[in-house]
Amino acid sequence: MDQRAFRSGESASDPTRGSGDIRIECIWRGPAELGECPIWDERRQRLFWIDSLQCRIWCCDASGRDLHHWQLPEVIGSIGLREDGGFVAGLASGFALVDLASGDEARIERIGDPEPDLADTRLNDGKVDRQGRFWCGSMNRDFAEPNASLYRLEETLSWQKVDSGITVSNGLAFSLDGATLYFSDSRVDRSYRYDLDQQSGALSNRRAFIDTGSYRGRIDGATVDARGNYWGALFEGGAIGCFSPQGDLLHHIGLPVSCPTMCAFGGERMNALYVTSATFSLDHKKLAREPQAGGLFAIHGLNAQGIPEPRFKGEPRGRGN
Repeated sequence: MDQRAFRSGESASDPTRGSGDIRIECIWRGPAELGECPIWDERRQRLFWIDSLQCRIWCCDASGRDLHHWQLPEVIGSIGLREDGGFVAGLASGFALVDLASGDEARIERIGDPEPDLADTRLNDGKVDRQGRFWCGSMNRDFAEPNASLYRLEETLSWQKVDSGITVSNGLAFSLDGATLYFSDSRVDRSYRYDLDQQSGALSNRRAFIDTGSYRGRIDGATVDARGNYWGALFEGGAIGCFSPQGDLLHHIGLPVSCPTMCAFGGERMNALYVTSATFSLDHKKLAREPQAGGLFAIHGLNAQGIPEPRFKGEPRGRGN
């Protein structure tokens, strides 16, 4: 398939194209320094996301109203919904369980640091799989060397290193049947598929997934829709790309910001695509050209639908573990 950079609204045998126009709405201006990890909680009908570098978890309703945030004591890379209503998180200091108190401070139970001897890494992108395990990769803080790794956090709150030689972990998502893990090492612009044994959590058969060499941007955060297509934020490419399970570009949606970071489906019908963005890499001239940089966006009219996110099955220590 021709993988040229499609303009917003153009299509390549596009299953996502609806009869109406695609509409992009900035529902929260922020700006976030590093917005990340939007996740729709269908039980509470709320959207949660983080500002990694400002150490905050944010939430709002489907339209961006009823805003609230909670402060954390350190940088946060990712969150996943937890079965008991809280979150599992990848913090700068390691894995943790997070509960959102009634005030503005989050309650944290630290699990452990998988890389205690590496001062130049921290945990970054993370997702819960169909079996209720939390997968989270680390990143080199300076984007300088491939000394980061990918981890699997079990229900028992123990973890296992499953791959290494990574610079910046991103793009984590799972196929609908749970048998494939998608992953991006974004700073070296490599995207992979792995076979995933759902019972053991073992990975095998790593192979190339998306070739982004023929268009702008690199895969940052991602999600999978109800058809099994993979939607990825193209950081520094100013767009969202929709890809088939084989890695073919199906649709390219231009955004009013150059640095989208992650996307997730949500809303009452799970048919809005929420997109976070960042400002940390933009100078004053670029910020002036992008007044909505760092904002949270909702994309409507995609003729695509998401599925509810799985929930982490691990519980705080002292509660049966």
